[in-house]
Amino acid sequence: MPRLRTPIPLRLIEGTLRAHHRRFAEGAKPKPKAPTPPEHVRADADALREWNRVVPELAVIGMLTALDRVPLAALCVCYSRWVQAERALARMAERDAVTRALMVKTVGGNVIQNPLVGVANKAMLAYARLCREFGMTPASRAGISTPLVDEDEPRNHDYF
Repeated sequence: MPRLRTPIPLRLIEGTLRAHHRRFAEGAKPKPKAPTPPEHVRADADALREWNRVVPELAVIGMLTALDRVPLAALCVCYSRWVQAERALARMAERDAVTRALMVKTVGGNVIQNPLVGVANKAMLAYARLCREFGMTPASRAGISTPLVDEDEPRNHDYF
């Protein structure tokens, strides 16, 4: 599987942008702008809480554009699904001292993994994958250095 091309703004932040890379067209360069949450994110309290947590942080470093609305919404919905599944498992675990709700009995009497465990695991993995896309994990931030920003000075988002 080929490695994805690192966007020029991210290379600039990481300090890995070289002069010979600048001669190639980067493609569309939307202006940095924090998007607004879609309706389905606003309707979900957990998803909206995550949106309100990550968007200001990403906006400060100029990593967001209006085009990032859908991937951000997916990130927040994955987070919400993960949290909701974990809450349901915790409620079930209170009543199940033996398996702590990790296992359930089927109608036929077989013991299987609780389907909520799979839901929680898949949502957590999807959330982690989307976090990497936005540079929100320690490994994805490794090597990124940002200059100190004076809050009184206007920011320059001209990458060339």
